[in-house]
Amino acid sequence: MRRTLGDALTWCATGTQLFFAAVAGWGEEDYLAPSGLPGWTRKHLVAHVAANADALGNLVRWAATGEKTPMYSSPQQRDADIEAGARRPAEELAAWLTSSAERLAAGIAGLTDDQWNAEVVTAQGRTVPATEIPWLRSREVCVHAVDLASGVAFSALPTGLLTALADDIVAKRGGAAGPAVVLTATDTGDRWELPGEGEPVTVTGPLAEVAAYLAGRPHALTASDGSLAPLLTAWL
Repeated sequence: MRRTLGDALTWCATGTQLFFAAVAGWGEEDYLAPSGLPGWTRKHLVAHVAANADALGNLVRWAATGEKTPMYSSPQQRDADIEAGARRPAEELAAWLTSSAERLAAGIAGLTDDQWNAEVVTAQGRTVPATEIPWLRSREVCVHAVDLASGVAFSALPTGLLTALADDIVAKRGGAAGPAVVLTATDTGDRWELPGEGEPVTVTGPLAEVAAYLAGRPHALTASDGSLAPLLTAWL
């Protein structure tokens, strides 16, 4: 693992600042514009990020108290919260985004060394130590800052985060069906292998483009023969 709790806390703060800076001053029309995610307006995306802070706050509470408090009561509740949030007025949605982030930050700041080691369960059913919570939030705010389609690119994200993100996605994709791909970041020298069907396809490019490709976002990568980089299955 090429990340520490300190790294994740720093990236969480950086990503939050990026996300908040992107939406600063937006009015109703800005929020209603399409996001970079198919079928979602920016309101949907902001509602998702706000709800995610509250959900991760449940995991912080679990770690702090020992009381089992899942991120969401069900996938249906998660989806319903996002849809309800997407119907809120811009000012109300912005207030929820801010307040949820502040509550999460305060909860994280209050965890003791022992509580950081407490085990919690993610929305995907993984049992992890509470030290994973800042990383889970870092992924959300950083990747979705790009998804706002407001000018933030993967190249604006910290190099260490992009490397950790690529590590994380490759580990998850390792058991999924799909093409075999060997990826190399030309600017850092990092290399990843995606096991899969057929002869491995070699893909190279800047780290930011590699991370975008692995995350299923728009990218400019091509295979070594000049063809498009193979289409990957969904990440999350």
